[in-house]
Amino acid sequence: MSVNRKVVTKNAYRISKKRNKTALRIRVPGGHLEAEYLTLIQSVANEYGDGSVHITTRQGFEVPGIDFDKIGEINKKIRPLIESLGLDIEVTDYGYPAAGTRNISACIGAEVCPYGNDNTTRIAKRIEKTVYPNNFHFKIAITGCPNDCIKAHMQDFGIICTTEPQYDVSRCISCEACVTNCTKKVTGALSMNEFNVERDTDKCIGCGECILKCPTGAWTRSETNFYRLVIMGRTGKRNPRIAMPFMKWATEDVIIQVIKNTYDFVDRHIDKTLAKEHIGYIVDRVGYQVFKDEVLESIELNKEIEIAEHIQWNGYYYKQDNQFRKQ
Repeated sequence: MSVNRKVVTKNAYRISKKRNKTALRIRVPGGHLEAEYLTLIQSVANEYGDGSVHITTRQGFEVPGIDFDKIGEINKKIRPLIESLGLDIEVTDYGYPAAGTRNISACIGAEVCPYGNDNTTRIAKRIEKTVYPNNFHFKIAITGCPNDCIKAHMQDFGIICTTEPQYDVSRCISCEACVTNCTKKVTGALSMNEFNVERDTDKCIGCGECILKCPTGAWTRSETNFYRLVIMGRTGKRNPRIAMPFMKWATEDVIIQVIKNTYDFVDRHIDKTLAKEHIGYIVDRVGYQVFKDEVLESIELNKEIEIAEHIQWNGYYYKQDNQFRKQ
């Protein structure tokens, strides 16, 4: 059977190891899906696939065992799933319009988790509307706090929800619960000074642990939500590495605009001789300063924001992995 691999994969179907079989990839922004759609996914798996569904590392679904000649029927059937994304595009019976930008993943966030500083599902859906559909290979994740349960440090863009703790000295009883907790579990940003708590703004990562530990409500979350943006983390065969901080104390609007501008940056600098080029390698090639200047252009930055002057990514290269010796 002749298959146009490029068309099939762009339509969100995978080229699988099983001859004449494909797998449908279903987008679930933020990992949040209304339960009513589970029956639709089940029907696709039972009627067209092998009766199984795989939950991907990016929180989407893959339905394997599908015949290529059934793609047209399935695309009509999954139209409600695409409409549920709420995109500002015309939804058709032709299935997903792109698959390059991977599913936006997120932890469960502040709607459920006490450590969460913001609604990660809401942010994921806003980013989805901003960047999808797009054929560029991007991986984006949002985590509700610096615990980073979603592994934001392994993404092209990792968004870490933070808060700027607000201290009401009149409610403080000098119990030191916040200081002890920050010293043992976080960065040691808090200390006592004449029975009052002082916060080292350079050490504070905005996790909100002090707020959770305070028995009297002396610590509260800031009215404005802030975010730390870490960039260019990756796995892969060449140079695996964790993402490094690009911004801290940024507003949501700034983060969204940086991501949007990065798509234009990639369009200008990507190596078009390759089937795809990871954005981290593009930044490596053109330089961090070029990337920074171009993605920040025309953005109105909030007054609290801090931006990295330089970034040094490490990771490792397989060719330099010389600590092993044959025994």
